[in-house]
Amino acid sequence: MNESLKMPELFGSLVFDERVMRRRLPKETFAALQRTMQNGKKLDISIANVVANAMKDWAAEKGATHFTHWFQPMTGITAEKHDSFIAPSGDGGVIMEFSGKELVKGEPDASSFPSGGLRATFEARGYTAWDPTAYAFIKDNTLCIPTVFYSYSGEALDKKTPLMRSMEVINRQALRLLRLLGDETTARVSTTVGPEQEYFLVDQKLWEKRRDLVFCGRTLFGAKPPKGQEMEDHYFGAIKPRVASFMKELNEELWKLGVLAKTEHNEVAPAQHELAPIFSSTNTATDHNQLTMELMKKVAERHGLHCLLHEKPFAGVNGSGKHNNWSLSTDTGVNLLEPGDSPAKNARFLLFLSAVIKAVDDYQDLLRVAVASPGNDHRLGANEAPPAILSMFLGDELTAILESIENGESYDGASPAEMKVGVHVLPRFPKDNTDRNRTSPFAFTGNKFEFRMPGSSASISGTNVVLNTIVAEALCGFADTLEAAKDRTAAIHKLVRSSYAAHKRIIFNGNGYSKQWEEEAARRGLYNLRTTADALPCFISEKNIRLFTRHKIFTEQEMHARYEILLENYSKTLAIEGATMLEMVKREILPAASAYGRSLADSACSRLALCPELPCEAEKALCRRIDALCSSLYSQSKELEKKLAAFQEFDSQKALAGYCRDSILPAMQEMRTAADELETLVGKDYWPFPTYGELLFQI
Repeated sequence: MNESLKMPELFGSLVFDERVMRRRLPKETFAALQRTMQNGKKLDISIANVVANAMKDWAAEKGATHFTHWFQPMTGITAEKHDSFIAPSGDGGVIMEFSGKELVKGEPDASSFPSGGLRATFEARGYTAWDPTAYAFIKDNTLCIPTVFYSYSGEALDKKTPLMRSMEVINRQALRLLRLLGDETTARVSTTVGPEQEYFLVDQKLWEKRRDLVFCGRTLFGAKPPKGQEMEDHYFGAIKPRVASFMKELNEELWKLGVLAKTEHNEVAPAQHELAPIFSSTNTATDHNQLTMELMKKVAERHGLHCLLHEKPFAGVNGSGKHNNWSLSTDTGVNLLEPGDSPAKNARFLLFLSAVIKAVDDYQDLLRVAVASPGNDHRLGANEAPPAILSMFLGDELTAILESIENGESYDGASPAEMKVGVHVLPRFPKDNTDRNRTSPFAFTGNKFEFRMPGSSASISGTNVVLNTIVAEALCGFADTLEAAKDRTAAIHKLVRSSYAAHKRIIFNGNGYSKQWEEEAARRGLYNLRTTADALPCFISEKNIRLFTRHKIFTEQEMHARYEILLENYSKTLAIEGATMLEMVKREILPAASAYGRSLADSACSRLALCPELPCEAEKALCRRIDALCSSLYSQSKELEKKLAAFQEFDSQKALAGYCRDSILPAMQEMRTAADELETLVGKDYWPFPTYGELLFQI
């Protein structure tokens, strides 16, 4: 940390936030901008000109020479096109210039971004438009202006636009319900998110020697090392100096950008870690999580490390997720998912809780789609993360309260027990009324829901678009019912009761890893969409198209476009992985194994020449097994090659995705099995790339 700056000065020092605006903008301009940020009021171009000039002056003082519209296309990462502030002065020199028009609107080439058929390649025009609800910031000496991205004909080509739409929808429906409950003071309801980010760190030089890590982000080969995570000694263990140095710099860089990085620790798997921020509005949290992932990679390189964000970079050890902690808050500071002292008597809490339960049950398929990716398929259901089956954990007390309401009984649950920790000098404290359930995909954790299924590399935008929209739909239905009711108090009780009775199948407080739960979930009629190829068609079901179009989150055309993009990404990812496997087998594994086999044979021949009675059984057995595995691996590689060549025969992305799931993945696994056994037999000096033991334990 810069010693001349203390934390309050360091935090947000590269952000054009409210503190900076208040100092640099005229009062009238600041007030107009605040109305836009808080209430969505349209911003006049004359106001934008004043804001742009103040932004430019502030950024230039911080060393910025360029500006960019920073946006989030459907690639899963961010995009930016840089323009300098300079303009000719007429006397051969230049001046620094930045207009309101440049602030508000940009025109990057849209032809090479994923569009899912929304536009032809030759139709290049696309627009970026300033999102005034998100603060501009400086990154790499460039003023970054958060923007939305849309096509010439008005379709959303990004992840931010539907997210902002969904936030408006849930605000509108939540306010309807609050007004019916007698709340006339709340002006706005926002969803808030705290995304926990898991990641791996490996040595940069070792990473460079693994083609699979370079091209795919995960290891396609790798025998299990003698030690993995069995001893459970890495979780919350002392952080190694090299990692601690990385974390220190990462925190400082994030704090400068106003990212509320709070918690850091070692995760379960060796070389795995986690960073968690303080909650913020969903739009801000999404921007900040994208910045977090980008900075993790940049800072890691400065420490001779490489940050792996893939959901399953190593087979046999835990993968990485991104727990999406989601809640609803009012502008008056009220958390609508806070039970209070007496949740059984808290009508507001029970109504909002019931809406979330209904939403998750009605749209469990959409939530599964929201976390679908080739990488996450390796993680979900692997006894390290939630299963692919959606369910909700409420804990014993809340479940008992809802059961008593359904049965028309009063709830007389005991007050929380006092926790005794057995050490007299330590304070006693009330025992939580529920334990935590790490096997649950969607768990209530006191005043929020923790959605544990999202993958570590994904933008949290898609997840929260779905969450916001499905809960808004449930709130809308509740508001419709209460508006029509003559006795609102009785209607509230009936709503909570009937909603729980209709949707309690989604609640499961037990072990989500058990085989018994999978069987029970099937009896309850819950979805079990095991792979991305299984899940994605649900996105464009009639029910889900009706949901999104009704609330104007997507047009039907935008939904079909996103469906095509997701399918194509799935197939392309597996094609790249398959091609990488073939290259590693042909150019590295088979040559190495053959060379080692020859050395064994030469050694045996030399020994026999010197002493014919020596049996040389070890060399012979090893040579035979290595030769058999090499022959098998060669045959499997030829088969995979044929399967990959068949990609050209498909004219349907859905059919191709199914082919990849049913044909490409099994062929890749067969190759891996043979190659991983070879790794255990071939001499260390011959094996062509770093092993799991080296990658996971050499930092």
